[in-house]
Amino acid sequence: MRKTIGVRLTAPLLAATLGPAALLLAPVASTAAEATVANPAVTAAESAAAAAPGMAAAPYEYLGWGNPQKPTDVMKATGVKWFTLAFILSDGGCNPKWDGSRPLTGGSDEAAIKSIRAAGGDVVVSVGGWSGNKLGEKCSSASALAGAYQKVIDAYRLKAFDIDIEDTEFGNATVRQRVVDALKIVKTKNPGLVTYITMGTTPTGPDATGKDLIKRGAAAGLANDGWVVMPFDFGGHTGTMGQASVGALEGLKAAVKSAYGYSDDAAYRHIGVSSMNGKTDEAGETVTTADFRTLLGYAQQHHLARFSFWSVNRDRACGSGTDADACSGVAQSPYEFTKIVVQYQG
Repeated sequence: MRKTIGVRLTAPLLAATLGPAALLLAPVASTAAEATVANPAVTAAESAAAAAPGMAAAPYEYLGWGNPQKPTDVMKATGVKWFTLAFILSDGGCNPKWDGSRPLTGGSDEAAIKSIRAAGGDVVVSVGGWSGNKLGEKCSSASALAGAYQKVIDAYRLKAFDIDIEDTEFGNATVRQRVVDALKIVKTKNPGLVTYITMGTTPTGPDATGKDLIKRGAAAGLANDGWVVMPFDFGGHTGTMGQASVGALEGLKAAVKSAYGYSDDAAYRHIGVSSMNGKTDEAGETVTTADFRTLLGYAQQHHLARFSFWSVNRDRACGSGTDADACSGVAQSPYEFTKIVVQYQG
């Protein structure tokens, strides 16, 4: 049902290459999941947010094509400190590269990360997306996949890591299990690393595949910090997109609560939202600034693990001939959506 990262990545230039709360690990717990259940009041994401304000509000920016804004310019204009940079893909094998082609180090992507950090910010790196070769499919085992993830973490000394699981990677049960198991290995090897798993949703919450992924995470003892949904490209909904998004998040909370045995409060703190600004891939579906304010209020009320959106690239009005992936399609001032998201502090 999802074409999302179609708008995330539908530019012809990309077609060939492309296709963020769990608990601090307690030393006395034998698994991360046991630590999570033992103390649901303290989460890794919340601890990280205290040490690194702004992590919970890290909008996506895609630097691989077109005319992306300089992250440091966005920081100056909005006050945002964190970005989620997209996407890491397979280079054809079990090896991570930006868009499957650009090296992790020595190029423009590393330079952008250094500039963000020099300005007082930091990054979440996102693996996956809708299009392109996925590491979850190209790596033949959980240990190999964890090794590929670790290369990315080590390259940038990451504090947070996002798996955007979509399309064929999401639809294959074997691959879903591989991703869960690999992420558990990574969490064990990198204490304090904040992890998010991001996926599509229906207006009432994750579909059967999404619920299966969450159940697999719980069964494996994966202390994932944020199960995140992308509430758009619904193919039909009632009410405003803000209301539909809240409905999707309530369904997500119920699924995470059921799978992990959390209280309502703990479940909310382990879910997140990654919306889309302006016109989405669905005809007639538009996410407005009013919808973003609805999500901000909901996130603040329930202390969600994450409030993000796709994307900074699109957070501007369209000009003549502007590609839909580079603007929102609605009347807006520059960075109007980012300025709402940045108000969220966890």
